[in-house]
Amino acid sequence: MPPNNTDYLEVAHKRAIEKKTHVSFPQIKYPSLRDEGLKDPVQWLKGKAMDDGAEGFWRVHDRLYDLTEFVQNHPGGEEWLELTKDTDITEAFECHHIKTIAEKILQNFYVRDAKTPRNSPFTFKEDGFFKTLKKNVREELEKIPKDTSKYTDMITDGLLITCLLTSALSCSASNYWLVMASYIVASVSLAGSVVASHNYIHRRSNWRMYIFNLSLWSYRDFRVSHVLSHHLYPNTLMDLEISAFEPLIKFNPRRDKPFYAKFTILVEFLTFPLFFIFNFIRRFLLNFLCEGFFENHYRWHDGVGFLLPAWMYLISGASLYDVFIMWLWIICTGSLTFFTIGSNAAHHHPKIFKDGDQISDVTPDWGMHELEAVMDRPDINDNHFKVMTFFGHHALHHLFPTLDHAVLKYLYPVFLENCKKFRANFRLTSQLDLFLGQIKMTHKTEPALLSERI
Repeated sequence: MPPNNTDYLEVAHKRAIEKKTHVSFPQIKYPSLRDEGLKDPVQWLKGKAMDDGAEGFWRVHDRLYDLTEFVQNHPGGEEWLELTKDTDITEAFECHHIKTIAEKILQNFYVRDAKTPRNSPFTFKEDGFFKTLKKNVREELEKIPKDTSKYTDMITDGLLITCLLTSALSCSASNYWLVMASYIVASVSLAGSVVASHNYIHRRSNWRMYIFNLSLWSYRDFRVSHVLSHHLYPNTLMDLEISAFEPLIKFNPRRDKPFYAKFTILVEFLTFPLFFIFNFIRRFLLNFLCEGFFENHYRWHDGVGFLLPAWMYLISGASLYDVFIMWLWIICTGSLTFFTIGSNAAHHHPKIFKDGDQISDVTPDWGMHELEAVMDRPDINDNHFKVMTFFGHHALHHLFPTLDHAVLKYLYPVFLENCKKFRANFRLTSQLDLFLGQIKMTHKTEPALLSERI
């Protein structure tokens, strides 16, 4: 596709407005159920199952596998296979398994070839960027100190302890300024704990992933909306972290954006404080709107969010009413902090790919696409505390999400070498530029030419 093909953008954009379709990848089906209901993770999984041609099994590339007997033996935890049954897990399988043993085990469960083409534009050629990089990373991991992850654990645990202590102090202190300071620290440390716990949600089941649920959100839902959707299909129409904000916030460039798109920064400021609570309410309502939801998707850890106010009440000695009000303030301020960090982390900028933008290849290497959909920040990556609390090392994390964040910094030499070899579009910018870029994207109506994103 020529880099100055404005006629293509004109036609593609008109088609997107007239009927539901991908713009950048017109050969694949528009995601089923994308624009219906509450746009929740369970709905996303149902829609994906409708489109993937997995026939009740697990699909990897163009082959079907019956992993039913392997679910409870899966080293990463049974939840991953439980959630993804009847879907195409190609992207997840490729980036979640760096060692070759997974490929060998998978062959034991082969059923038959799939009847339909994959409903995904991404490829994983053996001599392509991602598969080559994965092989190099596999070798590089052998050289990394074994205790590297302890720094990540220390930061995460420290944030959790800080949140617990200051939340209790915000209810028990008698000095106004101490109360306010405790409330602010508790809110920020809650948001930091939730961001940091995201490091563990990608990996095999572990106790620190439950920290995420202190936000009233479900880490299980986040494994779908973030890990299985956003990480695997960033900034495409299959990215639930794009569609879930619609119609309030529209990040994709579309000429039919509503008038209030110009005031999105105000919309964000008014709605972000409510998103933690909204996610809890939405999940609760699904018990009445979706038959069998309680049995299939509610777990004991959905109640973890109420441990924080229970702790505040037991430790502070304050009245139940005062604790409840302070907890709401902490939850809402933590929600504002978390979503402000997340929406400005790496994916929204005029130079970052969004569905509608011109592309060089309609079947790109998956790793190459990941770099088109992200920009990294040296002013965040220079400190591990900032990495853990601001979604740092974002490009490498997208490529190898199951690796601890502390490990990622050791991979830059081989990563940059491969970027140069394959001419991958890895870009760096500042946190401030991404903040301003995010605002610009909510206003943007015209898709970008390929030359404008390089």
